[in-house]
Formats: sequence, C-alpha cells, structure tokens
Amino acid sequence: QVQLVESGGGLVQAGGSLRLSCAASGRTFSGYAMAWFRQAPGKGREFVAYISKSADSTYYAESVKGRFTISRDNAKNTVYLQMDSLKPEDTAVYYCAARSALVDTKVVVSSRYDYWGQGTQVTVSS
Repeated sequence: QVQLVESGGGLVQAGGSLRLSCAASGRTFSGYAMAWFRQAPGKGREFVAYISKSADSTYYAESVKGRFTISRDNAKNTVYLQMDSLKPEDTAVYYCAARSALVDTKVVVSSRYDYWGQGTQVTVSS
C-alpha cells in the first residue's frame, strides 16, 4: 500500500509558475513509476507527465511539453511537477499516481495506475 499526498497548488496569473509536490509513504517509493494527471471541470482525467522509477526516463503530454518538468527524489519519497508559463487552460485538479511495475515503461492511461493522491487545485487566471 502506498499513500500519496499532493501539495503546492493555488491561484496564479497566466505566465506564472507553481511547483507541485507529492509525498509518498508506505512501501518502497523507488519501486514505483510515478505520473501526474489532471482533471478540469466537466472533463475526464488527463495524463500530464510520467517519470520512471529511477528517474532516467520522462514523458509529457504535448499540451505541457516545454513548460512542465517532472522530477523525483527517491531519498525523500517525493515526486515534483514544476509548472512554468502557466495558461488558463492548465486550470484543473492535479493528481499524482503511482504504478508498481516490474517493467518500467511509460504509461499514460489512468486505469493502469495503482495508487492516487487526493488532488490539489491549480487555478490560472487570465
């Protein structure tokens, strides 16, 4: 069992930055691939970014590529999402997710992730 707790959300103007954190507790954090998803009002959950267990591989949705950076610190059991050049369309609840995988390949489908945080709201004003 893994517990995930997100933090760092808030209200920011367009063009600004935020850094989300996701602290994990429970089983060995380094054994999990991690990802960020988001869900805007009235829309489905959308993949944002993925990072492999050892942080040697990352993958981004086209809509955030070049603006967002995912990273992790396995010593601190934490994954981060640095969000720069924010746009109003980035407004959503952001969730981190963990996936236990013997073979660490990028997965963008939410149903393939085993554990989820409660989410943190990000609001970007125009």
